Amino acid sequence: MARVLVIGGTQLIGRALVEQLLARGDTVVLLHRGDTTPYGDRVESIRCDRNDVTAVERALSGQRFDVVYDNVYDWQRGTTPDQVLAAARATAPVSRYVFTSSVAVYPSGGVNTEEAAMVPIDHADVYGAQKANTERALFALGRSTGLPVSTLRPAFIYGPHNAFDREAFFFDRLRDGRPIIIPGDGQATMQWVSARDVARAAILAATHDAAIGQAFNLGNDPPITQLDFVHLLARATGREANVVHVSRARIARLGGSLMQPPNYFGVYLDIPAITADSTRVTTQLGLALTPLEDGMRETFAWHETQPRVTRDYAWEDAVLRDLSGD
Repeated sequence: MARVLVIGGTQLIGRALVEQLLARGDTVVLLHRGDTTPYGDRVESIRCDRNDVTAVERALSGQRFDVVYDNVYDWQRGTTPDQVLAAARATAPVSRYVFTSSVAVYPSGGVNTEEAAMVPIDHADVYGAQKANTERALFALGRSTGLPVSTLRPAFIYGPHNAFDREAFFFDRLRDGRPIIIPGDGQATMQWVSARDVARAAILAATHDAAIGQAFNLGNDPPITQLDFVHLLARATGREANVVHVSRARIARLGGSLMQPPNYFGVYLDIPAITADSTRVTTQLGLALTPLEDGMRETFAWHETQPRVTRDYAWEDAVLRDLSGD
């Protein structure tokens, strides 16, 4: 039984990870900003903003952990390499420091293996740059001090408690019998991985010596097109998909957005494809990723147990009226 620190632990990846760690019998300590956790007295808590380097150093002083799982990224302020290194240094020595990165460390295109070049330090996408630069800094720290670092590079993550309006965006439209906008021809591709599989990969990375100094891609293979993805979700929900193709030029003209409402295809899903090869996580760690349709079917079953969200379809109706005028 290990004493582990989970930085975060109350949202998508963290919840899946904490539940698996508790099932293993590990002693779990969370470092997070919240007042409460979903786990009651099954975990210990250290309340701290991980972006506050001084507070992190103070909070972790004198603490001892076997493994650290670092899952947090601050979407409002960003999370820098220095902020991650502060936690890594404050918790050393440990048997493993597992950092959740992203396939966003790669430029668009691929197929990218873990040896592919990451985006430059000054890359325009701040998220991708900070993840890539943090990986560089952690691996450099590992080379200089012996810190046993492993990193995970997941594609789009889905599962219960997803704070991003991604799979739920489509589940609700399918349940409500709504037309679903497909940008362009729908042939742009995506890769997905369940939060449960990210958690499983993290635990395996912490328990295999071969994982030290390694990164691991996580994403379904082959990638799935946007159009096929919507039809897959329809099968997972037991419904038919009514798709409407709309050009990206029209979507932009009418105000559709990637990140802010009105979203036209979930949150941030219509971006240039980054394709990753996930062979390593299977060959080195023995992890078989959950088939996407199976995982989405399980996620929809959870979604059905949650309170209904009132959706505003006014913008989509305006797009459909605009199309009818052609």
